[in-house]
Amino acid sequence: MIDYAQMLKERGLKATFQRMNILSVVDKYGHMSVDDIYAEVCKVHPSLSLATIYKNIILMMEKGVLVEVPIVGKKSKYELAKADHMHLICTECGMVEDKICGEKTDTIFQDISKKEHFNLHKRQVNLYGVCEKCQMKEAS
Repeated sequence: MIDYAQMLKERGLKATFQRMNILSVVDKYGHMSVDDIYAEVCKVHPSLSLATIYKNIILMMEKGVLVEVPIVGKKSKYELAKADHMHLICTECGMVEDKICGEKTDTIFQDISKKEHFNLHKRQVNLYGVCEKCQMKEAS
């Protein structure tokens, strides 16, 4: 179980009930749009506004608690910050799947960084395509 209060404190943020609920929802469901986060948080706190959700998401992104996952042609999704990984993103349904970067991927990033004299701190790799489920729909 993740200690959301500690996570926020380590990044200089107060553990407000709004932030704690946002983190809990995103942790439970994974990659979520702001609208989906808002819908879930409102089940517990119906008086919260969409503006409050946006404000807290932006602040938590700035502090490295949440990460934005851009989706081409759709609204971005958000996830808890975690170890570097890749995303497989379906351009049809918007599904996002995490994939661990393997040794070959790490070698490619290190080689490019070295060649370009680039000091790599963090990476986010998003691969866009069509998931197996959507391919099956197209085939039928």
